[in-house]
Amino acid sequence: MSEDNKNMEETEVVDALPEDAAAERMAALEAELATAKQDILYAHAETQNVRRRLEKELGDARAYASTAFARDMLSVADNLSRALSAIPAELREDDKFKALVVGLEATGRELESVFGRNGISKLDSVGQPLDPNKHQAMMEVPSADAEPGTILVEMQSGYMIKDRLLRPAMVSVAKKPD
Repeated sequence: MSEDNKNMEETEVVDALPEDAAAERMAALEAELATAKQDILYAHAETQNVRRRLEKELGDARAYASTAFARDMLSVADNLSRALSAIPAELREDDKFKALVVGLEATGRELESVFGRNGISKLDSVGQPLDPNKHQAMMEVPSADAEPGTILVEMQSGYMIKDRLLRPAMVSVAKKPD
């Protein structure tokens, strides 16, 4: 049966009913219509919410897709930094090693530049108050010079990727002297 025929039959049924019954039937149909409109509004709102949530998840996936790779590259940066700091001052001035040191330093700068272009930044920790969201306290050291809870030494650098923590800084924190 077509929709027009169905509507005509309902209209005929309503016309054939006594006036009170027709009014009740009309009120029931209006209530059904209001419920259907409300259901459509809820469904539309839910669709909008799902769309916004998916857009946010897609944006996050794009922004943070390289997180695992970036974490792996941090160990390369750490090892390069350790290698540079292990070279004694007299070898840095030796003509035979000078080119090697310059090359290692240039590689370190390039790595920092690549990190910067990809939204990876090093945390500044020394002298800052301990933030458990960014720092991992490895030990406490008695200090009369620094306020308790202040970071004295950074044992391993921490990094952020955009606005998220990539790796916490491992730090030594001041405490009150005994």
